[in-house]
Amino acid sequence: MSLKLLLIQLNEINFDLVSKYLSASKKNKFKNLKIIKNNFKFFNTYAEDEYENLEPWIQWVSVYLGKDFSGHKIFRLGDIVNYSGGKQIFEKIEDKGFKVGAISPMNADNRLEDASYFIPDPWTKHHSRCTNFGFSKRLSSMLSQTVNDNASGNLSFSSLLTIIEIIFRALRFKDIPFLVGLVFSSILKPWKKSLVLDYLIHITHIYFLKKKLPNFSSVFFNAGAHIQHHYFNNTKLINNLPKNPKWYVDPLCDPIEDMLEIYDKIIGDYLNLSKNENQLLIATGLSQKQYDSTKFYYRLKNHCSFLNKIGVNYLKVLPRMTRDFEIIFENNQDLIHAKNILENIRCEQDNTIVFNEIDERNKSLFVTLTYPHEIKKKIIIINNNKKLNFYNEVVFVAIKNGMHDSKGYVFYSPSSHFTMPKNPIHVSKLHDMILSYFN
Repeated sequence: MSLKLLLIQLNEINFDLVSKYLSASKKNKFKNLKIIKNNFKFFNTYAEDEYENLEPWIQWVSVYLGKDFSGHKIFRLGDIVNYSGGKQIFEKIEDKGFKVGAISPMNADNRLEDASYFIPDPWTKHHSRCTNFGFSKRLSSMLSQTVNDNASGNLSFSSLLTIIEIIFRALRFKDIPFLVGLVFSSILKPWKKSLVLDYLIHITHIYFLKKKLPNFSSVFFNAGAHIQHHYFNNTKLINNLPKNPKWYVDPLCDPIEDMLEIYDKIIGDYLNLSKNENQLLIATGLSQKQYDSTKFYYRLKNHCSFLNKIGVNYLKVLPRMTRDFEIIFENNQDLIHAKNILENIRCEQDNTIVFNEIDERNKSLFVTLTYPHEIKKKIIIINNNKKLNFYNEVVFVAIKNGMHDSKGYVFYSPSSHFTMPKNPIHVSKLHDMILSYFN
């Protein structure tokens, strides 16, 4: 079957801001993004009304299931594995007789009978199965380890070996200088580490596309969302934004521009593929805009060690994105005891609650480290009479710059037969749009 569609998930990218860079750039800079902007068909999407429901792990599930949040009720990252209310877009396309592949689709579960390849996202992999061949499993483990340990900067030996394997399998000889330059520049510009990972995901996706020849494939890129969240205020194309401290980022740097340079190269590779049979559908799910206050993000260094110190009995801990983690218990008595401990932990200096978001489930707690201020060396947290140096338990992640916005962006190949909506549509309607391609 010759039908081939590539879903490129550029998570949360603000294309209104991107357009400013394209307009301000020289003729040959961002040439591939300019092709997307000027030549592709385009429309906007919108998502949920309540801000607490504007999360990528909610919006992308809406795309996969064809339902808005009120229809699927999936609120947390990883919860798709417990959903039984209908098939995802991946299975529906497979049911029509087509081959399907996916790399890191956020909050998606692998329920395919015979996937070309399926690598779960780094936060859902604990429950969702990976395709059953060695390279896929090694890739899945590497993504999980590097993403979840990103704040502390740890790279395991097995992850390093997998990265070397990706380079030998998937990197074209002519692109070696580009990757080497990107890796070395990330030493002085730490935000580029996420771009290195996105580029490795990209070349692996190209490798799988050529080797497995799926009819439908999706690939998820999250570095842009990460950079917007943490460095939005350093864009040189919006005036009067609050300044990030110099210790956080050099004021002469523009991480948004750095991100667009990498994404321009990635998009160029997909444009070359689309010259043959492949049609492109590029979607952001939602987007980001400037955050209206200063907020520090921290992540626990070692979740198990911390829980042991505060006296929590548990079976296992599943780290999620950035500040989130899920605790699994043997019984609800341990759960109640743990919840009582966590919800009473406060900062001794300012009396701020440390874990202000605790979601109780059956034998599990979904917890978010919500403490919003800078954690200095003498910051102490207390629980009843127990005291703990908080600085030693956490690793700094970022200062929040970007906040979620309902507006999403969709671009698709000019030669495709998709019908362009006259008005913005709910992001869940992308489900039917994708499915119609295979009718």
